[in-house]
Amino acid sequence: MKIKGWVRTSLIDYPGHIATVLFTAGCNFLCPMCHNSELVLRPDQLPDLPQQELWSFLSRRAGLVDGVVITGGEPTLDPDLPSFLRQLRTAGFPVKLDTNGYRPQVLAVLLEEGLVDYVAMDVKAPPDKYPLLAGRENVDCTRLQRSIDLLQDSAISCEFRTTVIPGWLDEEDVEAIARWIAGARSYVLQQFRPQNTLDPALAALSPYPLERLEGMAARAAQWVEGVTVRGV
Repeated sequence: MKIKGWVRTSLIDYPGHIATVLFTAGCNFLCPMCHNSELVLRPDQLPDLPQQELWSFLSRRAGLVDGVVITGGEPTLDPDLPSFLRQLRTAGFPVKLDTNGYRPQVLAVLLEEGLVDYVAMDVKAPPDKYPLLAGRENVDCTRLQRSIDLLQDSAISCEFRTTVIPGWLDEEDVEAIARWIAGARSYVLQQFRPQNTLDPALAALSPYPLERLEGMAARAAQWVEGVTVRGV
C-alpha cells in the first residue's frame, strides 16, 4: 500500500486509543475544505513511506501504540488496502478507517472480513448539495447510501461526520443530513478550519461560533442520539 504521510503518535484520531496515523494517496473527491490537498492533487510527487520503517516502529512501540488509523486521501482507492489491514490484524492492532463512503463495495469487504474496528465516514452535505461539497459535478448518492446502510447494520463502532463550512452549510443542511443518517449511533459536527484548504478562497471564511454549532447539534439531535461538536 502506498503510504504518503505518517503521524507516529496521536491521542485524538482514534477515540480511546494511542494511535499511529497513516495517510494514503489520491482521492475520488475534490472537497474544497480538504486540508490534505497535496495527497489529493499531487500524490505522485510525495515519497512513499518505507514500510519496513513503519513495521519496525510498530514492533518497538507495541504496548504503547494500541491502534492504527488509515486516512487519506481516500484509503479505499488503494487495491492493497485489504491485504495491508490483514497484516495489521495479524500483528494485533485495532484499526480505524476514515472514508468518504464512495466505494461501498470495498467497505463491504472490510466489514465482512472483520478488518476494521472503527469507521469514520464523512457525510459532506445533504444529497442536493453533495456535488458542491465533494467538488465534482456528478455524485451518485446511492453509493453513499449503501455505505451508510452498511455501517448502520454493522456492530462495529462508527461515526458520521460533517465539516460545517460557513455560508456553504447551515442549520437546515445539518438537520437534513441528520435525517438522512437517522438512527446513527454517532454524528460529529466538525469545526471548519480556514488553513491550507484545497480551495484557497475558503481561507477568507471565519468559522461559525460555538453557539451556532451547538444550535445545529441540537437540531440534529432530533434524528441522531449521539451528536457532538468537535474542533472548537
